[in-house]
Amino acid sequence: MRKNLTIIVYIIVCFTLQSTLFKSLSFGGISPNLMIVLTSAFGFMYGSKHGLTVGFFSGLLIDIFFGEVLGFYALIYMYIGYVNGIFQSIFYKEDIKLPLALITASDFIYGIVTYLLLFLLRSRFHLGYYFSHIIFPEIVYTILISIILYPLLLATNKHFERLEQRSVS
Repeated sequence: MRKNLTIIVYIIVCFTLQSTLFKSLSFGGISPNLMIVLTSAFGFMYGSKHGLTVGFFSGLLIDIFFGEVLGFYALIYMYIGYVNGIFQSIFYKEDIKLPLALITASDFIYGIVTYLLLFLLRSRFHLGYYFSHIIFPEIVYTILISIILYPLLLATNKHFERLEQRSVS
């Protein structure tokens, strides 16, 4: 129960930070995608089911407040959370390389899928421009913020693992 409540608080706090503070700290209109960090992290820490659930609610918040079609971002984030959950079996808490690689790949896939479905289908064929001015800077900014945010998520994960071990014994 506490873990689920904490996940909800994380979703709300990250969404609020992404849509307020980091919008004002954007560089060239690019801000970090905290919801990708959150969805990816909970996916590979807790598994596909949690990643899918966190992704759904993260994407749903974005759909409600910023989306044109309800469910578009929820679906993208759900897939990202589910795929990251597959890597739970090779996740080691001490190693930060896998989480950063998965967050990078998730943000890249998010950018490409968004480009394909929102721009390419409207005959806007500027993939090079979109990649160099939107996708790549967002990935870099998201990774820099992930280095700060990920240890907080990892500490929460360790705390809940200790609580689960106490309740078992």
